[in-house]
Formats: sequence, structure tokens, C-alpha cells
Amino acid sequence: MKTVAQNRRARFDFQITETIEAGIRLTGPEVKSCRASQISLAGAYVSFLGGIPMLKQMKISPYANARKELQMEPARDRELLLKASELKRLEAMQSEKGISIVPIEVRAGRFVKVVLGIGRGRKRLDKRERIKERSIERRLRTHGSD
Repeated sequence: MKTVAQNRRARFDFQITETIEAGIRLTGPEVKSCRASQISLAGAYVSFLGGIPMLKQMKISPYANARKELQMEPARDRELLLKASELKRLEAMQSEKGISIVPIEVRAGRFVKVVLGIGRGRKRLDKRERIKERSIERRLRTHGSD
């Protein structure tokens, strides 16, 4: 499967402890847009509505060659497809305080799949430390080879 979209910001904003791959319910033109990498995960998250996991704020651009009546709203809520055991576990984890479920990447092949990351949000101080560590590593790599 080919990775068509990534949410790099999610790994920076959240300390991801676990990942789960889930299917996603899409229409035909949305699948074609996904395969063409016309998708954005910025600001997307998962919430439960009546026990059904919904992916919110994921934007899929309308497919150019589709009929107008088949076009859907780009940022509509989309249902995630999970096994019953995974569904119960995810719902229990999200009910814990501080735990978030965010999409990390979308893969497309025969089917379109979403990799969900489960983790806690990072504090501003943690983010600053991570930026500092990366800059030190970068400096060591460039000056260390001298």
C-alpha cells in the first residue's frame, strides 16, 4: 500500500504510544481523490458518536471528473471500520483523561486505510525540548564529520 497523506504534526503534538490500522467508509469519487493524494489530515481527529468511531476534519478534495451529484462535502465526518474488539478498546482508551486518537497517515491500494495514533498531548515545554534535541543532533551530524 502506498502512503498518500501523512500528519507529521501529530507526531510532534502528541506522544504516540500505539497505532491501529482502520478502514474508512468513502464514496467512489473520494477513493479516487485519495489515490491521487488529494487529501489533508491537518487538524483531523477521531470521536465516537453513539458508539461509532467518526473521523472528523479530514479534508478530501472533490474528484475533478466525478458528476456533481456524486460530490461530497470535503470535510464531512467519515465512519471508521474496525473490528468489535478494537472498537471497544479504542472507546475505553479515549474515555481516559488526556488520551487522544489522531490519524497519522492514509494508505491507498485496493482499499483505503487510515493509521490511527493513540497518545497523550505534549506540553509546550516538551515540544521545545524536542526541537532543541533535533537541532543538537543536526549540528553534531554536520560538524561531527569534520
